[in-house]
Amino acid sequence: MAERDPAARPLYAWYVVAVLTLANVSGFIDRQILSLLVRPIQRDFGITDTQMSYLLGLSFAVFFSVLGLPIARWADRSNRRNIIGGGVALWSVFTSLCATASTYAHLFLLRLGVGVGEASLQAPGVSLISDYFPRERLGRAMSVYSLGIFIGSGLAYLIGGWVVTYAGGPGLVELPVVGAVHPWQTVFIVVGAPGLIIAALIFFTVREPARSGEGQVRAQLPLSVFARYVRANLRTYVTHGIGFSLSAAVNFALAGWIPTLLVRTYQWNEGRAGMVQGALTITIGVVGALAGGRAADAYVARGKIDGPLRVGIIGAIGMLISATAFPLMPTASLAVAALAVVNFFAAFPWGAATAAAAEIAPVELRAQGAALYFFLINLISQTLGPTSVALFNDHVFGPAGVRYSLAVVSFVGMGAAAILFAVGLSAYRRTLIEREHWNPTM
Repeated sequence: MAERDPAARPLYAWYVVAVLTLANVSGFIDRQILSLLVRPIQRDFGITDTQMSYLLGLSFAVFFSVLGLPIARWADRSNRRNIIGGGVALWSVFTSLCATASTYAHLFLLRLGVGVGEASLQAPGVSLISDYFPRERLGRAMSVYSLGIFIGSGLAYLIGGWVVTYAGGPGLVELPVVGAVHPWQTVFIVVGAPGLIIAALIFFTVREPARSGEGQVRAQLPLSVFARYVRANLRTYVTHGIGFSLSAAVNFALAGWIPTLLVRTYQWNEGRAGMVQGALTITIGVVGALAGGRAADAYVARGKIDGPLRVGIIGAIGMLISATAFPLMPTASLAVAALAVVNFFAAFPWGAATAAAAEIAPVELRAQGAALYFFLINLISQTLGPTSVALFNDHVFGPAGVRYSLAVVSFVGMGAAAILFAVGLSAYRRTLIEREHWNPTM
């Protein structure tokens, strides 16, 4: 039964946010866990860094990105709770099934399935939360939900680091039902099984709220109207979408290869690398995300309507310096100190980035605008980021030179992002001003 007045039950609304945040955490754990398994997967399947990068990015990103828009439009017309719950169950099953992969190709196909399941969360989740909160409290709710990215990534490093310490060796182990598997494959069962509990919580405790009239109007507009609006504001969409996609590409490059960097350059083991990066992501990453949101609000309060892009510039310059310097540090201690700064600036712009994606579209097109933003971010960043580092490893610097690969990718990616944001400031301001007078029939 639909909740007629979600705002009248604020505690339950926050419960829904908590459950969806748990789902977001679970998704990022399942997505990020592979970065700690590079060495044992390469050892047992005999693959290169480039092939490994396809597992880290491409296998997940293809369906996750492409299915985002049709699932968003489906969610506008159907029960979002059921779509989300089904997706969580699906990606959790596929993650657990990765424990059965006997070849590289088999594991690649199973990661495709993880991407299909996770495509069901973002747009339907944002839509569901939007109908549980009035506008004046929606920002805080979205901020809590977005923290799942950093908490999930941090927990993936922590859990993966702990498990890999005990399951990273060669040989086979016997599991009930599954049979003989490599020890590292048990990690997928550890991180995949809890998602089924979260799916059950969604199905049995989350109710589909009544939709706002605003959401119904958006669902009725065809894609051709949105395409016309994007063409009229092309400079804004290109500088915002491509700029943040390049910024995210550097983030995913770092997320995928930091544990390997610490292993190959400073002779750490994967467990120690995961523990350190996990602790930094959960603490400093969360602080960076909250600080970036406050900075964007402060700009807007002072009349700077282009505040989100200004925050993007600050984050890109901070990453340009810190992420380029971090892999080149002469000692592990200095590398960890630099990595703390990287975690802050890596998280800094993302609340502002999502807010900007919503702001530049009229209310009637906001869902489709968000879907386009997530499509660009996920397709570009999760394929270009991990693979660009791997290509440098395999063809330029060699596997032991991963530090130089990361430095080059960070410098080029963040430099280009900062330039795009600066070029787009005037177009962004113009789009926001003209948006107030936009008419879908014009």
